[in-house]
Amino acid sequence: MTASTTVLADKPAGTAAPITVAVALAERTYDILIGRGAIASLGARIKTLRPGAKTIVITDENVARHHLATVDAILADSGIVNTSFAVAPGEGSKNYATYEAVCEAIIAARIERGDLVIALGGGVIGDLAGFASASVRRGLDFVQVPTSLLAQVDSSVGGKTGINSRQGKNLVGAFHQPILVIADTAMLDTLSPREFRAGYAEVAKYGLLGDAPFFAWLENNWQDVFAGGAASLAREQAIAVCCRNKAGVVSRDERETGERALLNLGHTFGHAFEAGAGYSQRLLHGEAVSLGCTLAFEFSARKGLVGDNTAGRVRAHLASVGLPTRVQDVPGGVPDADRLMELIAQDKKVKRGKLTFILARGVGEAFVANDVDPAEVRGFLAEKLAS
Repeated sequence: MTASTTVLADKPAGTAAPITVAVALAERTYDILIGRGAIASLGARIKTLRPGAKTIVITDENVARHHLATVDAILADSGIVNTSFAVAPGEGSKNYATYEAVCEAIIAARIERGDLVIALGGGVIGDLAGFASASVRRGLDFVQVPTSLLAQVDSSVGGKTGINSRQGKNLVGAFHQPILVIADTAMLDTLSPREFRAGYAEVAKYGLLGDAPFFAWLENNWQDVFAGGAASLAREQAIAVCCRNKAGVVSRDERETGERALLNLGHTFGHAFEAGAGYSQRLLHGEAVSLGCTLAFEFSARKGLVGDNTAGRVRAHLASVGLPTRVQDVPGGVPDADRLMELIAQDKKVKRGKLTFILARGVGEAFVANDVDPAEVRGFLAEKLAS
Protein backbone atom coordinates (compact mmCIF):
# COMPACT_ATOMS: atom_id res chain seq x y z
CA MET A 1 0.00 0.00 0.00
CA THR A 2 1.50 3.32 -1.06
CA ALA A 3 0.28 6.89 -1.33
CA SER A 4 1.69 10.14 -2.60
CA THR A 5 2.99 12.46 0.07
CA THR A 6 2.62 15.47 -2.24
CA VAL A 7 -1.05 16.11 -1.58
CA LEU A 8 -0.39 19.81 -1.36
CA ALA A 9 -0.10 19.81 -5.15
CA ASP A 10 -3.85 19.12 -5.15
CA LYS A 11 -4.56 22.25 -3.13
CA PRO A 12 -2.26 25.24 -3.60
CA ALA A 13 -1.95 27.70 -0.75
CA GLY A 14 -4.92 30.04 -0.58
CA THR A 15 -7.31 27.64 -2.30
CA ALA A 16 -10.62 27.36 -0.45
CA ALA A 17 -11.93 24.17 -2.06
CA PRO A 18 -11.47 21.01 0.02
CA ILE A 19 -9.36 18.06 -1.04
CA THR A 20 -11.63 15.27 -2.30
CA VAL A 21 -10.78 11.59 -1.88
CA ALA A 22 -13.10 9.00 -3.41
CA VAL A 23 -13.81 5.63 -1.80
CA ALA A 24 -14.50 3.51 -4.88
CA LEU A 25 -17.13 0.86 -4.15
CA ALA A 26 -18.89 0.55 -7.53
CA GLU A 27 -22.40 1.98 -7.18
CA ARG A 28 -21.72 2.85 -3.52
CA THR A 29 -18.72 5.11 -4.19
CA TYR A 30 -18.63 8.11 -1.87
CA ASP A 31 -16.45 11.16 -1.31
CA ILE A 32 -14.34 12.29 1.62
CA LEU A 33 -14.02 16.09 1.73
CA ILE A 34 -11.02 17.41 3.67
CA GLY A 35 -10.36 21.05 4.49
CA ARG A 36 -10.93 23.98 6.82
CA GLY A 37 -14.55 25.08 6.61
CA ALA A 38 -15.64 22.01 4.63
CA ILE A 39 -18.68 21.66 6.90
CA ALA A 40 -20.27 24.68 5.19
CA SER A 41 -21.21 22.48 2.22
CA LEU A 42 -23.04 19.86 4.33
CA GLY A 43 -26.58 21.08 3.62
CA ALA A 44 -26.06 21.56 -0.11
CA ARG A 45 -24.45 18.15 -0.49
CA ILE A 46 -27.24 16.42 1.42
CA LYS A 47 -29.84 18.12 -0.79
CA THR A 48 -27.98 16.85 -3.86
CA LEU A 49 -27.49 13.31 -2.55
CA ARG A 50 -30.93 12.89 -0.91
CA PRO A 51 -33.40 15.57 -2.05
CA GLY A 52 -36.17 16.10 0.50
CA ALA A 53 -34.50 14.04 3.22
CA LYS A 54 -34.97 14.76 6.93
CA THR A 55 -31.94 14.29 9.17
CA ILE A 56 -31.05 13.43 12.74
CA VAL A 57 -27.67 14.40 14.14
CA ILE A 58 -26.19 11.89 16.60
CA THR A 59 -23.44 13.47 18.68
CA ASP A 60 -22.00 13.55 22.19
CA GLU A 61 -22.40 16.24 24.82
CA ASN A 62 -18.87 17.65 24.41
CA VAL A 63 -19.05 17.88 20.61
CA ALA A 64 -22.55 19.36 20.84
CA ARG A 65 -21.23 22.30 22.87
CA HIS A 66 -18.64 23.11 20.21
CA HIS A 67 -20.27 22.26 16.89
CA LEU A 68 -23.98 21.35 17.04
CA ALA A 69 -25.29 24.92 16.68
CA THR A 70 -23.17 25.39 13.55
CA VAL A 71 -24.43 22.17 11.98
CA ASP A 72 -28.04 22.99 12.91
CA ALA A 73 -27.73 26.39 11.23
CA ILE A 74 -26.17 24.94 8.07
CA LEU A 75 -28.97 22.41 7.72
CA ALA A 76 -31.66 25.00 8.46
CA ASP A 77 -30.23 27.35 5.84
CA SER A 78 -30.65 24.53 3.30
CA GLY A 79 -34.24 23.93 4.35
CA ILE A 80 -33.50 20.53 5.89
CA VAL A 81 -35.68 19.41 8.80
CA ASN A 82 -33.34 18.17 11.52
CA THR A 83 -33.42 16.86 15.06
CA SER A 84 -30.50 15.89 17.27
CA PHE A 85 -29.63 13.43 20.02
CA ALA A 86 -26.57 13.63 22.28
CA VAL A 87 -25.01 10.84 24.33
CA ALA A 88 -22.39 10.92 27.06
CA PRO A 89 -18.86 11.36 25.69
CA GLY A 90 -16.26 8.62 25.77
CA GLU A 91 -15.73 4.97 24.93
CA GLY A 92 -18.17 3.99 27.67
CA SER A 93 -21.05 4.98 25.38
CA LYS A 94 -20.24 2.18 22.94
CA ASN A 95 -22.50 -0.21 24.83
CA TYR A 96 -25.85 -1.95 24.39
CA ALA A 97 -27.82 0.58 26.46
CA THR A 98 -26.61 3.62 24.52
CA TYR A 99 -27.01 1.81 21.20
CA GLU A 100 -30.64 1.11 22.15
CA ALA A 101 -31.17 4.76 23.11
CA VAL A 102 -29.77 5.97 19.77
CA CYS A 103 -31.96 3.54 17.82
CA GLU A 104 -35.04 4.69 19.72
CA ALA A 105 -34.16 8.35 19.12
CA ILE A 106 -33.89 7.72 15.37
CA ILE A 107 -37.25 5.96 15.34
CA ALA A 108 -38.87 8.66 17.48
CA ALA A 109 -37.66 11.30 15.02
CA ARG A 110 -39.54 9.40 12.29
CA ILE A 111 -36.42 8.98 10.20
CA GLU A 112 -37.45 6.88 7.21
CA ARG A 113 -35.39 4.93 4.70
CA GLY A 114 -35.08 7.93 2.42
CA ASP A 115 -33.79 10.13 5.24
CA LEU A 116 -30.31 10.45 6.77
CA VAL A 117 -28.49 9.98 10.04
CA ILE A 118 -25.54 12.34 10.60
CA ALA A 119 -22.73 11.15 12.88
CA LEU A 120 -21.19 14.31 14.35
CA GLY A 121 -18.28 13.35 16.58
CA GLY A 122 -15.24 11.20 17.00
CA GLY A 123 -14.78 7.48 16.52
CA VAL A 124 -17.22 6.52 19.26
CA ILE A 125 -20.06 8.49 17.68
CA GLY A 126 -19.24 7.28 14.17
CA ASP A 127 -19.24 3.65 15.31
CA LEU A 128 -22.38 4.03 17.40
CA ALA A 129 -24.45 6.09 14.94
CA GLY A 130 -23.25 3.96 12.04
CA PHE A 131 -24.30 0.73 13.74
CA ALA A 132 -27.69 2.21 14.62
CA SER A 133 -28.05 3.31 10.99
CA ALA A 134 -27.27 -0.21 9.83
CA SER A 135 -29.96 -1.58 12.14
CA VAL A 136 -32.95 0.78 12.22
CA ARG A 137 -35.50 -0.08 9.52
CA ARG A 138 -32.93 -2.66 8.35
CA GLY A 139 -30.64 0.03 7.06
CA LEU A 140 -30.58 3.84 6.81
CA ASP A 141 -28.06 5.94 4.93
CA PHE A 142 -25.75 8.07 7.03
CA VAL A 143 -23.16 10.82 6.74
CA GLN A 144 -19.96 10.97 8.76
CA VAL A 145 -18.83 14.36 10.09
CA PRO A 146 -15.76 13.35 12.11
CA THR A 147 -14.57 15.89 14.67
CA SER A 148 -11.44 14.15 15.99
CA LEU A 149 -8.16 13.48 14.19
CA LEU A 150 -8.53 9.75 14.79
CA ALA A 151 -11.96 9.73 13.18
CA GLN A 152 -10.92 11.93 10.25
CA VAL A 153 -8.01 9.69 9.25
CA ASP A 154 -9.42 6.29 10.11
CA SER A 155 -12.70 5.35 11.76
CA SER A 156 -15.04 7.53 9.65
CA VAL A 157 -13.85 5.85 6.44
CA GLY A 158 -14.57 2.29 5.39
CA GLY A 159 -17.89 1.35 6.97
CA LYS A 160 -16.83 -0.45 10.14
CA THR A 161 -19.44 0.28 12.81
CA GLY A 162 -20.17 -1.29 16.17
CA ILE A 163 -20.16 -1.32 19.94
CA ASN A 164 -18.09 -3.01 22.61
CA SER A 165 -18.87 -6.18 24.52
CA ARG A 166 -17.75 -6.84 28.06
CA GLN A 167 -15.52 -9.47 26.46
CA GLY A 168 -13.79 -7.22 23.97
CA LYS A 169 -13.75 -4.13 21.77
CA ASN A 170 -15.96 -3.77 18.66
CA LEU A 171 -17.24 -7.35 18.89
CA VAL A 172 -20.83 -6.41 17.99
CA GLY A 173 -21.40 -4.43 14.79
CA ALA A 174 -21.82 -4.35 11.04
CA PHE A 175 -20.16 -3.16 7.85
CA HIS A 176 -22.21 -0.14 6.79
CA GLN A 177 -20.68 2.49 4.50
CA PRO A 178 -21.54 6.19 4.77
CA ILE A 179 -22.68 8.08 1.69
CA LEU A 180 -20.43 11.07 2.47
CA VAL A 181 -17.61 12.03 4.83
CA ILE A 182 -16.88 15.67 5.62
CA ALA A 183 -13.62 16.14 7.52
CA ASP A 184 -13.51 19.81 8.48
CA THR A 185 -9.99 20.30 9.83
CA ALA A 186 -11.03 23.49 11.66
CA MET A 187 -13.03 21.27 14.03
CA LEU A 188 -9.76 19.77 15.25
CA ASP A 189 -8.87 23.13 16.82
CA THR A 190 -11.21 22.32 19.72
CA LEU A 191 -9.45 19.06 20.62
CA SER A 192 -7.35 18.81 23.74
CA PRO A 193 -3.62 18.19 23.13
CA ARG A 194 -4.04 14.67 24.48
CA GLU A 195 -6.92 13.83 22.12
CA PHE A 196 -4.98 15.18 19.14
CA ARG A 197 -1.89 13.15 20.08
CA ALA A 198 -4.03 10.03 20.40
CA GLY A 199 -5.37 10.57 16.89
CA TYR A 200 -1.86 11.05 15.56
CA ALA A 201 -1.10 7.42 16.43
CA GLU A 202 -3.46 6.38 13.63
CA VAL A 203 -1.73 8.83 11.27
CA ALA A 204 1.66 7.28 11.99
CA LYS A 205 0.14 3.81 11.60
CA TYR A 206 -0.49 4.41 7.90
CA GLY A 207 3.17 5.13 7.33
CA LEU A 208 4.27 2.14 9.40
CA LEU A 209 2.05 -0.39 7.67
CA GLY A 210 2.50 0.49 4.01
CA ASP A 211 3.95 3.93 3.22
CA ALA A 212 7.56 4.34 4.35
CA PRO A 213 8.01 7.72 2.59
CA PHE A 214 5.00 9.06 4.48
CA PHE A 215 6.44 7.91 7.82
CA ALA A 216 9.73 9.63 6.97
CA TRP A 217 7.76 12.78 6.07
CA LEU A 218 5.99 12.61 9.44
CA GLU A 219 9.30 12.32 11.27
CA ASN A 220 10.32 15.64 9.69
CA ASN A 221 6.94 17.43 9.67
CA TRP A 222 4.91 16.21 12.63
CA GLN A 223 5.23 19.53 14.44
CA ASP A 224 3.54 21.30 11.51
CA VAL A 225 0.75 18.69 11.59
CA PHE A 226 0.24 19.41 15.28
CA ALA A 227 0.37 23.18 14.77
CA GLY A 228 -2.40 23.18 12.17
CA GLY A 229 -4.19 26.47 11.61
CA ALA A 230 -5.31 28.21 8.46
CA ALA A 231 -1.76 29.13 7.43
CA SER A 232 -0.48 25.57 7.23
CA LEU A 233 -1.60 22.75 4.95
CA ALA A 234 0.50 20.05 6.63
CA ARG A 235 -2.46 18.82 8.66
CA GLU A 236 -4.68 18.52 5.58
CA GLN A 237 -1.84 16.82 3.73
CA ALA A 238 -1.42 14.17 6.42
CA ILE A 239 -5.17 13.52 6.67
CA ALA A 240 -5.52 13.22 2.89
CA VAL A 241 -2.64 10.74 2.62
CA CYS A 242 -4.20 8.57 5.32
CA CYS A 243 -7.63 8.72 3.68
CA ARG A 244 -6.21 7.84 0.28
CA ASN A 245 -4.36 4.89 1.74
CA LYS A 246 -7.44 3.62 3.54
CA ALA A 247 -9.75 4.27 0.58
CA GLY A 248 -7.51 2.14 -1.61
CA VAL A 249 -7.51 -0.74 0.85
CA VAL A 250 -11.27 -0.57 1.46
CA SER A 251 -12.04 -0.51 -2.26
CA ARG A 252 -10.00 -3.71 -2.72
CA ASP A 253 -11.14 -5.52 0.45
CA GLU A 254 -14.29 -3.98 1.89
CA ARG A 255 -15.11 -6.75 4.38
CA GLU A 256 -11.62 -7.52 5.64
CA THR A 257 -11.10 -10.91 4.05
CA GLY A 258 -7.45 -10.18 3.27
CA GLU A 259 -5.50 -6.95 2.82
CA ARG A 260 -7.73 -4.80 5.03
CA ALA A 261 -6.52 -6.69 8.09
CA LEU A 262 -3.26 -4.72 7.72
CA LEU A 263 -5.12 -1.64 8.97
CA ASN A 264 -5.19 -3.36 12.37
CA LEU A 265 -1.45 -2.85 12.89
CA GLY A 266 -1.02 -2.23 16.60
CA HIS A 267 -4.63 -3.07 17.37
CA THR A 268 -4.32 -6.66 18.57
CA PHE A 269 -2.01 -5.63 21.39
CA GLY A 270 -3.71 -2.24 21.71
CA HIS A 271 -7.26 -3.52 22.08
CA ALA A 272 -6.15 -5.88 24.85
CA PHE A 273 -4.60 -3.03 26.81
CA GLU A 274 -7.63 -0.84 26.15
CA ALA A 275 -9.99 -3.52 27.46
CA GLY A 276 -7.65 -4.17 30.36
CA ALA A 277 -7.90 -0.49 31.29
CA GLY A 278 -11.69 -0.76 31.27
CA TYR A 279 -12.20 1.42 28.17
CA SER A 280 -11.51 4.36 30.46
CA GLN A 281 -9.73 7.68 30.28
CA ARG A 282 -6.65 5.92 31.59
CA LEU A 283 -5.88 4.79 28.04
CA LEU A 284 -7.46 6.37 24.97
CA HIS A 285 -7.85 4.28 21.83
CA GLY A 286 -5.11 6.11 19.94
CA GLU A 287 -2.77 5.78 22.92
CA ALA A 288 -3.43 2.04 22.92
CA VAL A 289 -2.65 1.95 19.17
CA SER A 290 0.65 3.73 19.78
CA LEU A 291 1.61 1.21 22.42
CA GLY A 292 0.38 -1.61 20.18
CA CYS A 293 2.38 -0.43 17.15
CA THR A 294 5.52 -0.18 19.26
CA LEU A 295 5.00 -3.70 20.60
CA ALA A 296 4.21 -5.07 17.11
CA PHE A 297 7.58 -3.83 15.85
CA GLU A 298 9.38 -5.01 18.98
CA PHE A 299 7.75 -8.43 18.66
CA SER A 300 8.75 -8.45 14.99
CA ALA A 301 12.33 -7.71 16.09
CA ARG A 302 12.17 -10.51 18.64
CA LYS A 303 11.22 -12.88 15.80
CA GLY A 304 14.10 -11.62 13.66
CA LEU A 305 11.85 -9.94 11.09
CA VAL A 306 13.25 -6.43 11.64
CA GLY A 307 16.31 -5.07 13.34
CA ASP A 308 16.25 -3.55 16.81
CA ASN A 309 17.15 -0.23 15.20
CA THR A 310 13.89 -0.26 13.21
CA ALA A 311 11.82 -1.01 16.29
CA GLY A 312 13.75 1.72 18.09
CA ARG A 313 12.98 4.19 15.30
CA VAL A 314 9.25 3.52 15.65
CA ARG A 315 9.37 3.83 19.42
CA ALA A 316 11.45 7.04 19.26
CA HIS A 317 9.04 8.81 16.90
CA LEU A 318 5.90 7.93 18.82
CA ALA A 319 7.54 8.86 22.11
CA SER A 320 8.76 12.17 20.65
CA VAL A 321 5.17 13.33 20.14
CA GLY A 322 4.24 12.30 23.67
CA LEU A 323 2.50 8.98 23.00
CA PRO A 324 2.89 5.89 25.22
CA THR A 325 5.38 3.31 23.96
CA ARG A 326 5.92 1.18 27.09
CA VAL A 327 3.48 -0.85 29.16
CA GLN A 328 4.61 1.19 32.16
CA ASP A 329 3.27 4.34 30.45
CA VAL A 330 -0.33 3.27 31.18
CA PRO A 331 -1.51 5.04 34.35
CA GLY A 332 -2.77 2.62 36.97
CA GLY A 333 -1.14 -0.38 35.34
CA VAL A 334 -2.49 -3.15 33.12
CA PRO A 335 -3.59 -6.76 33.70
CA ASP A 336 -1.05 -9.57 33.92
CA ALA A 337 0.12 -11.55 30.89
CA ASP A 338 -2.47 -14.32 31.38
CA ARG A 339 -5.38 -11.85 31.39
CA LEU A 340 -3.96 -9.99 28.40
CA MET A 341 -3.77 -13.29 26.53
CA GLU A 342 -7.44 -13.97 27.35
CA LEU A 343 -8.33 -10.59 25.84
CA ILE A 344 -6.15 -11.18 22.77
CA ALA A 345 -7.91 -14.51 22.24
CA GLN A 346 -11.16 -12.57 21.69
CA ASP A 347 -9.62 -10.50 18.87
CA LYS A 348 -11.72 -10.52 15.70
CA LYS A 349 -8.77 -11.80 13.63
CA VAL A 350 -8.54 -15.04 15.62
CA LYS A 351 -9.45 -17.96 13.33
CA ARG A 352 -10.40 -21.31 14.84
CA GLY A 353 -8.49 -20.38 17.96
CA LYS A 354 -5.27 -19.47 16.13
CA LEU A 355 -3.78 -16.04 16.82
CA THR A 356 -3.29 -13.60 13.95
CA PHE A 357 -1.04 -10.57 14.33
CA ILE A 358 -0.01 -7.77 12.01
CA LEU A 359 3.78 -7.82 12.07
CA ALA A 360 6.41 -6.06 9.94
CA ARG A 361 9.54 -6.70 7.92
CA GLY A 362 10.37 -3.00 8.01
CA VAL A 363 8.77 0.43 8.16
CA GLY A 364 6.04 0.40 5.51
CA GLU A 365 6.22 -3.40 5.21
CA ALA A 366 3.47 -4.83 7.41
CA PHE A 367 2.05 -8.29 6.78
CA VAL A 368 -0.54 -10.65 8.23
CA ALA A 369 1.07 -13.33 10.40
CA ASN A 370 -1.24 -16.30 10.91
CA ASP A 371 -0.96 -18.96 13.60
CA VAL A 372 1.34 -17.00 15.92
CA ASP A 373 2.47 -19.12 18.88
CA PRO A 374 0.50 -17.99 21.96
CA ALA A 375 3.32 -19.07 24.27
CA GLU A 376 5.72 -16.78 22.41
CA VAL A 377 3.30 -13.86 22.73
CA ARG A 378 2.73 -14.54 26.42
CA GLY A 379 6.46 -14.68 27.08
CA PHE A 380 6.96 -11.42 25.21
CA LEU A 381 4.21 -9.68 27.20
CA ALA A 382 5.52 -11.03 30.50
CA GLU A 383 8.94 -9.63 29.61
CA LYS A 384 7.48 -6.22 28.77
CA LEU A 385 5.44 -6.15 31.98
CA ALA A 386 8.52 -6.88 34.02
CA SER A 387 10.86 -4.43 32.28
